[in-house]
Amino acid sequence: MILQALTQYYEDLLALGKIARPGWAKAKVSWALELSDNGELLGLLHLQQEVQRGKKTVLIPQEREVPQPVKRSSGVAANFLCDTSGYLLGVDTKGKPERTAECFAASRMLHERILKEAQSSAARAVLAFYEHWNPQTAKDHPALKEEWDEVMKGGNLLFWYRGGPVTEDAQVRESWQHANEQSGDAENTLCLVTGQHGPTARLHPNIKRVVGAQTAGAALVSFNASAFCSYEHEQGDNAPTSEYASFAYTTALNALIADREHTRRVGDTTIVCWAAGGQTAYQDFMMAALYDDNMDEREIRGTMIRLSKGESVEWQEQKLSPDTRFYVLGLAPNAARLSVRFFWQNSFGTLIQNVTKHYRDLEIVRPSFDKFPTLPVWRLLRETVNQNARNPEPNPRLAGDLLLAVLNGTPYPATLLDGVVLRIRAEREITHGRAAILKAWYLRNSKDEQLKEVMTVELNEQSNYLPYLLGRLFAVLEDVQQRANPGINTTIKDRYFNSASATPATVFPLLINLAQKHLAKLDKGLVIHYNRKITELNSRITQTLPARLTLPEQSAFQIGYYHETQKRYTKKEEV
Repeated sequence: MILQALTQYYEDLLALGKIARPGWAKAKVSWALELSDNGELLGLLHLQQEVQRGKKTVLIPQEREVPQPVKRSSGVAANFLCDTSGYLLGVDTKGKPERTAECFAASRMLHERILKEAQSSAARAVLAFYEHWNPQTAKDHPALKEEWDEVMKGGNLLFWYRGGPVTEDAQVRESWQHANEQSGDAENTLCLVTGQHGPTARLHPNIKRVVGAQTAGAALVSFNASAFCSYEHEQGDNAPTSEYASFAYTTALNALIADREHTRRVGDTTIVCWAAGGQTAYQDFMMAALYDDNMDEREIRGTMIRLSKGESVEWQEQKLSPDTRFYVLGLAPNAARLSVRFFWQNSFGTLIQNVTKHYRDLEIVRPSFDKFPTLPVWRLLRETVNQNARNPEPNPRLAGDLLLAVLNGTPYPATLLDGVVLRIRAEREITHGRAAILKAWYLRNSKDEQLKEVMTVELNEQSNYLPYLLGRLFAVLEDVQQRANPGINTTIKDRYFNSASATPATVFPLLINLAQKHLAKLDKGLVIHYNRKITELNSRITQTLPARLTLPEQSAFQIGYYHETQKRYTKKEEV
């Protein structure tokens, strides 16, 4: 299903003119070899462009459409019109002159074979170049002498003729297209992706730019060991995929990953998304809804509500239909291959319904200093790790599991709750994000109705659920201590929070006794206020304090503490 969806997306982009047709691909090119009519090298053109990287300005290669590069392993395999200096010039710094000579000879043979029938002046110039070029004198050539060291550092070169790349010449393109369609001796089989007969792809092109994978790219489909093969088949014969399908899905996926505006990394997972038809507005909206914490909350929420109701809406001057098919793919590095963390597909309306439900479950009162209206996925994952660690990365599987739960509207993964609980115990801090996660996790995963009744947006003053009341009482006792000792560095939260939430019968008598000593330091008005508050909460505790609280009960304690604390600060703002 993944390959079929990507192949269809390629065809959608091809129809819109947004992607290279079969036989062509985007490649990074650093230099251009400018040729004369008789094939002489006139000059070396810089194709790098300046970009800002932090505080520095650096040169990076241009991306240009070139003939589809071959997939190299250890052998000699030349590319047409665009290649490294070892192939186009017959020189490099690898210290293997015999192999470099083989590379240049292979490049010459390839160009002579493909361009032998072409009559354009650009094609004739390329053939003349190979006929007259002498790699032995390359270093002293006037066009290369000044930039020799830079060229030898690596990077692709491209033939250039009369002010433009040779790849734009009509006869050269036609010659390449014909040669590409006739190339290969692969047997025609039924493609498992398209359902059409065609030459089988023995090796599938690499997928590039997945964070953590090899820089040269990694395969999504490959069979490079006998353990992966069946019935003595080799490589691509194990799962017959036509050369067209392998080109189409890899080209589409590389284009998706290269589009940084619509690609996100969560943990070790690289996430891409796309909509049937190739319209980018769907990707823009999905990224804004799930990852952007600076979005216009009113605009996004209003649009989400209409889409979840099955209405079409206008977004960025494009129409969003809830019936459009939408896809989300998560990829992670795995040695020389890529691992599929998850693949989700459904209608765009279903996606928005589930995301809306996710945000509704997360909604909880937030501190006045927290200016972010939403909690995107990456912020939720941050709440599960120690931000002071050298490498504060969340559980690799958690990113995919969490996003899949959001997309499907299913229970959240247990690892999300485990991570938050561990951070609360270690730091004794209930942040907005952690409180939101506790609330959402139990609302969606728990069947305990008494527990779910306190998982509310704001303080539930009517609930008599004991763990929740104890959390509220702890917040009041902490407030008493802070009022009695302004500027205190260590409060009862730092010393007793974990034990109070786990073994209340042991800790709370001590805390109540401490509170009486703190009250003795306050003026009469505050004493009356706090005594009334403590008495009111104690009066609703009608059972013996338990020796231990379960994990869900401890979460109710923590939510009670968070709600009471936020209510206290809200009252201060109102005054």
